[in-house]
Amino acid sequence: MITGGLRHTGRLFALAAEVGRSIFRRPFQFREFVEQFWFIASITILPAALVSIPFGAVIALQVGSLTQQLGAQSFTGGASVLAVIQQASPLIVALLIAGAGGSAICADLGSRKIREELDAMEVMGVSPVQRLVVPRVLATMGVAVLLNGLVSVVGTLGGYFFNVILQGGTPGAYLSSFSALAQLPDLYISEFKALVFGFIAGIVAAYRGLNPRGGPKGVGDAVNQSVVITFMLLFFVNMVLTAVYLNIVPPKGG
Repeated sequence: MITGGLRHTGRLFALAAEVGRSIFRRPFQFREFVEQFWFIASITILPAALVSIPFGAVIALQVGSLTQQLGAQSFTGGASVLAVIQQASPLIVALLIAGAGGSAICADLGSRKIREELDAMEVMGVSPVQRLVVPRVLATMGVAVLLNGLVSVVGTLGGYFFNVILQGGTPGAYLSSFSALAQLPDLYISEFKALVFGFIAGIVAAYRGLNPRGGPKGVGDAVNQSVVITFMLLFFVNMVLTAVYLNIVPPKGG
């Protein structure tokens, strides 16, 4: 079992390396990229906007309640917005990309594999990785970055509304605390996380789609496995990136 896990891990990293090399090869499948980008964006943009509102509200309400107990209501805005931008927004985007876009990519590639379309492409000298995988991975990365900006804005507005309306906070204190605590690298790390998470979601979905087992049932199992594996990797990578960022970038005023 351990040997099998190591083998799959090695193949996953090998696919990631091959995708990285194939990005710069010609011809680039621009039409496929645009189609996949539009498809993934169309199935994730509305759920992302709807999910980000309660996320921002919960964070604002929880942080606002905590700061009231500590007598630090003036820091509610900065703390809640930083939590949304640095943590909640990239994770929301990653979960939606993996759950909606990644599962669709895995099912599409898996169905092509069991119909032996990918084998036929290889016989004709066409690389399935360059032709099919690279545009899909780049699409997940691009949608994740753009969607992260949308979720950050909507989540911040939701937190502002609930803090000011429901908890009696003042707009001036909310905005001033944000400007006092937040800095531009906070946005950079958020977008970088979204980019990395999109890459992971695309690679894992493509790997499981290229390696299904047992016909149509195997494709369904591969879709489930791709979502679970992606979720596990996302939380682990998020922990690592957050720890590195907090140790490299000093807090504002520090």
